[in-house]
Amino acid sequence: MKNYKLLTPGPLTTTESVKKEMMFDHCTWDDDYKQITQEIRKNLLELAHVSADEYTAVLMQGSGTFGVESVLTSVIGETDKLLIAANGAYGERMGDIASHAKIGHVIYREHYNEVPKAEAVEEMLKEDAAITHVAMVHSETTSGILNDIQAVGKAVKEQGRIFIVDAMSSFGGVDIPVKEWGIDFLISSANKCIQGVPGFSFIIARKDLLIASAGKARSLSLDLYDQWKTMEVDGKWRFTSPTHVVLAFAQAMKEMKEEGGIAARHERYASNNRLLIEKLGELGIRPYIDETHQGPIITTFFYPENCHFSFQEMYEYIKERGYAIYPGKVTEAETFRIGNIGEIYKEDILRVSELIRDFLEEYNHE
Repeated sequence: MKNYKLLTPGPLTTTESVKKEMMFDHCTWDDDYKQITQEIRKNLLELAHVSADEYTAVLMQGSGTFGVESVLTSVIGETDKLLIAANGAYGERMGDIASHAKIGHVIYREHYNEVPKAEAVEEMLKEDAAITHVAMVHSETTSGILNDIQAVGKAVKEQGRIFIVDAMSSFGGVDIPVKEWGIDFLISSANKCIQGVPGFSFIIARKDLLIASAGKARSLSLDLYDQWKTMEVDGKWRFTSPTHVVLAFAQAMKEMKEEGGIAARHERYASNNRLLIEKLGELGIRPYIDETHQGPIITTFFYPENCHFSFQEMYEYIKERGYAIYPGKVTEAETFRIGNIGEIYKEDILRVSELIRDFLEEYNHE
């Protein structure tokens, strides 16, 4: 199999030592395995800057969307109403989840290159007393924009509502003081900035609100309260857990700490991002999101002027030479995306920038 690095927002390129952890077949009933789960939960709370007295961590089988669906369908009651602030595909996906689950909801939409405004959220909450919960995405990888969850969280708390944040591709790569920013439920995934592999999502939940959600779940397997109650006893998952993924994630958390925690990882990602934008700028390729709101996770780029190549042509050229990039997801322009999280360093950014330059030169001379 030809090896290449992933310049995507997850799954991402992992270390050999993380991969190696998956070589062991672990029994889910063993106390030492259950202790690994408990240690992961404890460490996640530390990364979120919250105490075990007020918050808890729940691991949920499945991708990040499973985690989002678990929260939305478990904590929002039949008489509650959800406000979704959306400026990309993942905010819209929350609306899709709510529709499927018959959750009363309304969507406040911003253009994909604009952040949801705290003032607009506040106004909607003042006008509609029926709204009980507000949900939004932090790092919207549709475009690469980093939304201002701190300002929105402040507005939500001032209006006495519950705040749910999809921090799928930001948690661990961007520091998020969960309680301080008014977040009641935060969802992320094993295969993002902590640099594990796909297989489970996790939820940082305010304990009193989680307890209050007992009996509200619309799904058996995604029942967040029941998952927590079982896991809280001794670390046992309700249903078969992704053992290899859990072992890899535990190792990834150790490596994150060795790197210097969230601060060091954020600096590496942000440095990668700045260098990428600089180098592609030299080729006449500009980012879709302005500097103010560009996140450090993934960047959407416009195609250079007077070029009409297909994404597939560029993708195959770059992949053949060691890297995989992402197609664009915005609808009004021809774009492509490059992520810089995972085991990606300065030399990788320089190399992929050279490959894009070489591709453009070869393509323009054909």
